[in-house]
Amino acid sequence: MDLDGIRVLDLTQLLPGPYGSQLLADAGAEVIKIEPPHGDPGRLFGSQNEWAGHIFAPVNAGKKSVTLNLKTEEGKEIFYRLVEDADVVFEQFRPGVTERLGVDYETLTEYNDRLVYCSLTGYGQEGPYADRAGHDLNYIGIAGLLDMSRASEDEPPTQPGYPIADMTGGLVAAKSIVSALLSRELGNTDGEYLDIAMADAVLSYAQVEVAMADDGDAPRPGGTPIAGSFPWYSVYETADGKYMTVAALEPRFWSVFCEAIDREDLQSLHLTTDDEALRDLRTELQEIFATATQAEWRERFETVPDGTVEPVNTPTEALSDPQLSARDLLTETAAGHRRVRHPGTGGLSEHTANESGAVPALGEHTDALLEACGYDAPARKRLREQEII
Repeated sequence: MDLDGIRVLDLTQLLPGPYGSQLLADAGAEVIKIEPPHGDPGRLFGSQNEWAGHIFAPVNAGKKSVTLNLKTEEGKEIFYRLVEDADVVFEQFRPGVTERLGVDYETLTEYNDRLVYCSLTGYGQEGPYADRAGHDLNYIGIAGLLDMSRASEDEPPTQPGYPIADMTGGLVAAKSIVSALLSRELGNTDGEYLDIAMADAVLSYAQVEVAMADDGDAPRPGGTPIAGSFPWYSVYETADGKYMTVAALEPRFWSVFCEAIDREDLQSLHLTTDDEALRDLRTELQEIFATATQAEWRERFETVPDGTVEPVNTPTEALSDPQLSARDLLTETAAGHRRVRHPGTGGLSEHTANESGAVPALGEHTDALLEACGYDAPARKRLREQEII
């Protein structure tokens, strides 16, 4: 996939939207990041905490940065000129904000009726929660994912270490934008408005659970085969305090697993519903995995491809994992005086264009793009003095 020639005006900030537009940039689109004169708040998080301090660079590589005060009339006029030659506008404001700013879909179609316009929010443009503030934890909570993170109803939910709703929202937005562009190129549509909600995106994961609920068999923590309550699909601690995953859902994989650990006598316990047998089997597997280190278990299953046993990597270990390394997922980019890497999603073709774009400095491309819109040096100086750019 090569999106060379596609221009995206990116009004998003922080993590979800910038991740979505980063995927478009990785695929070769020209992504113009429209920032207020003080910049994306993601630029300012470095002094607050270590995690937040790494938000900006990985999801803004290869983009162009233009500073623009959309609260001013002249700032809006500049934006309208950019819209005339754009293919996509991608925004992440709360519902109603774009209307107040005068950069909503209906307004912008007056300047470009073939515009693909994507709004990414927590809860969508309508519904009783539409105007609520929220973060990843809220969205996975409301969508049911957090409840299913526990192995039983006696345990509290476990908060994921990755921002699942944020990243899923960005991913769905990018997919929807590309789909709308394809629809436009096929002549099926002209411009199109896309309403993407992070809570919706997470709920889309619950295909099986919704089907269960519709059949009157409401899913509960520990009640599904993948929730951790069954010993053949669980996580076990190794002798060195690390962990291995066992995912032998199907009988054939369980048989291979049991043979690999020299315990064919356990094969008959697969899919048992007897509570005592389940407890005994889990205890047995805990004791078995505690007899060797993670490295030793990895080596043991290296030649057992159907054993469905893999390590629990830390994020750092994942970077050097042989499988993930072989997929060439990491892109290295320049961010000021340092180099940063960000992982892609895979699936991009050999025609992908943007491979090593630098992380833009705030407003780095403002002069060039405004000059292309007809603003000469004195005009740009005036706009800067008036804090419009």
